[in-house]
Amino acid sequence: MLTFFSTPKPFSGEFAAIQMNAIRSWARIPGSEVILFGNQAGTREAAKELGAVHIPNIRTNTHGTPLLNEMFLRAQQMAGRDILCYANCDIVFTSDLVPAVSAFQDWGRSGVMLGRRTDVDMHGRIDFSQSSWEEDLLQLVRTSGRQRPVEWIDYFIFQRGTMGPLLPFAVGRPGWDNWLIWRVRSSGNPVVDATSSVVAVHQNHTYLHHPGGHAGVWEGPEATENRELLGDPSRIYTIEDANYQLDGQVIRRNLSTGYFKRRKAMLRLEVLEKTRPVRHRLGIRKRR
Repeated sequence: MLTFFSTPKPFSGEFAAIQMNAIRSWARIPGSEVILFGNQAGTREAAKELGAVHIPNIRTNTHGTPLLNEMFLRAQQMAGRDILCYANCDIVFTSDLVPAVSAFQDWGRSGVMLGRRTDVDMHGRIDFSQSSWEEDLLQLVRTSGRQRPVEWIDYFIFQRGTMGPLLPFAVGRPGWDNWLIWRVRSSGNPVVDATSSVVAVHQNHTYLHHPGGHAGVWEGPEATENRELLGDPSRIYTIEDANYQLDGQVIRRNLSTGYFKRRKAMLRLEVLEKTRPVRHRLGIRKRR
């Protein structure tokens, strides 16, 4: 059905269970394959256990973080399926992904499908041998899950060839996911919001995997480099910029009030950014 790909963190501490839960849920999707990029501790062993393809050598930045353009290019070259899914290695999918991907594939348009995630506190590994694992997880989502805002983007589903040349963003640092939505929309391709049809379960975790903790991920030198690549604020797109929505198994135009308010705001921002040099020469500043 589709090819999952990602780059894991080291399989140690809390991330040993978190990442095995996520990747094992991907491998259970009928007709799927999984590609794991990078050579973090435990990746080779996890790939062997799960029957995933392991690509240890991939271009990184000077900090050792895999680059967006390299990973997406190689995934599309290697994938044995025409539909691909990049997902962060803490996202668990359930069986509702299957009809959503089928609807997207049958739609036949080159674009991207994504959706909001739901945060939950989990402890240890999911016992996938239990027939009730999925219902138990969804019950946890219903009772204590917290759906994150549209700025949080954890997966991209797309047809092979949709992603043209990309920039060398550091994956897992701020801005690349927002830029990618902008890139797809600005290329004239549709973006589909699957939030109402796909439950993407994010397993809460700390930032102990990074030497600088939370601040190191979000405000460190890699974050600064990503923001420089991102450029002007008019490229900070979110799930709210999706111009289509998946409703059950039907993809429809996004005609929501929120979408049109967002488009108005982004259009104003784009005009301000494009006219900034002229306005500055004339001594004009935007009104607050």
